[in-house]
Amino acid sequence: MEKVQVIIEYCGLCGHEDKCHDLQKKILKLVPEAQVQCKKGRQGSFEVSINDEQVYSKLSTMAFPDYEDVAKNVQNAENGDKLTPIRQQKITDCVIQ
Repeated sequence: MEKVQVIIEYCGLCGHEDKCHDLQKKILKLVPEAQVQCKKGRQGSFEVSINDEQVYSKLSTMAFPDYEDVAKNVQNAENGDKLTPIRQQKITDCVIQ
């Protein structure tokens, strides 16, 4: 069985590299055999592809993906199962005054 390939394109200017590495750790904890690559890309980006299929786009949603959903999709891909929709992260630190 081939290893699942995950590419996370992140915006280096926006400081999203740490978020990329956090997601990478979450994926590898659930699927240690996965090949997860963090790749600096377009401004504002945090795009996730599993086996060359884009499964999430921050450029489209303006929000980060739910890391649990991404990791479960990597596990689905490893098991040969269908990928499922990925939710947006719930924002918990936004306060309107």
